Amino acid sequence: MRNKMALLTIAALCLSALVILAGCGGQGAQQGAGNVSGNITAVGSTAVQPLMEQAATEFMATNPNVKIVVQGGGSGTGLTQVAQGAADIGNSDIFAAEKSGIDASQLTDHQICVVGMACVVNPAITVNNLSKQQVIDIFTGKTTNWRSVGGPDQRIVLVNRPKASGTRATFKKYVLGGAEEAAGIEEDSSGTVRKIVKETPGAIGYLALAYLDGSIKEISLDGVAPTKENIIEGKYPLWAYMHSYTKGTPSGATEAFLQYMLSDNVQKNIIPELGYIPETEMKIVRDINGNIRNK
Repeated sequence: MRNKMALLTIAALCLSALVILAGCGGQGAQQGAGNVSGNITAVGSTAVQPLMEQAATEFMATNPNVKIVVQGGGSGTGLTQVAQGAADIGNSDIFAAEKSGIDASQLTDHQICVVGMACVVNPAITVNNLSKQQVIDIFTGKTTNWRSVGGPDQRIVLVNRPKASGTRATFKKYVLGGAEEAAGIEEDSSGTVRKIVKETPGAIGYLALAYLDGSIKEISLDGVAPTKENIIEGKYPLWAYMHSYTKGTPSGATEAFLQYMLSDNVQKNIIPELGYIPETEMKIVRDINGNIRNK
């Protein structure tokens, strides 16, 4: 009888151990690729929308129980919606503290990469380089004809971004020196800005480098071309960090997706392929006030 009871006790202990191990294995599986589930809404900067869309597509392919909706609207919209809880991720090319009405202390910053930008013109414009002062004079309405800066006798058509745009804020801060833009065509979507500049004689605007496809012409600033190398070295001023903000600390599918955005696949493959710059390649660091120091 004693032997039988001993055997039953051993069997029970073994069964308990198996249950515990199975439970631990189950928890690990829920955190692995393909086992994450949930819905994510990412809203904001159109400058980084192509990157977010491609990364979301690839993430959903290996995590079929996750649905990610990526929308534009501008950095200001992204920051506002994530702060209000209307979006899970607010994409922005400016720091949250730079946006009026946003309590940055409630948001968690996930810096994904660097976004280079450029002044772009209609391909018929023969100008290849402008000084910062010439760009200021053009966008503030002081210079209204391309002939004044060495181009054709053609009226200048401004293509601006709305005030909620982080690209506009970056352009205003680092190129216009804080000056206000004159009235012009105003368009929120980066893709539409590219189309307008391409099709409108005399047009000039500004776009993320990811949108340069050869259909429009980028302009050098003070003799420095908008290239990855010049941005990395700190020689070219028009660039910004890409921020993916969350309200508080992310969890679940949102946390898993943001971790994926920082993975080698995104940082070493998707980001360079789409014309963005991994932050690890930058030789300089820029703070919220625009101050630059070497890494």
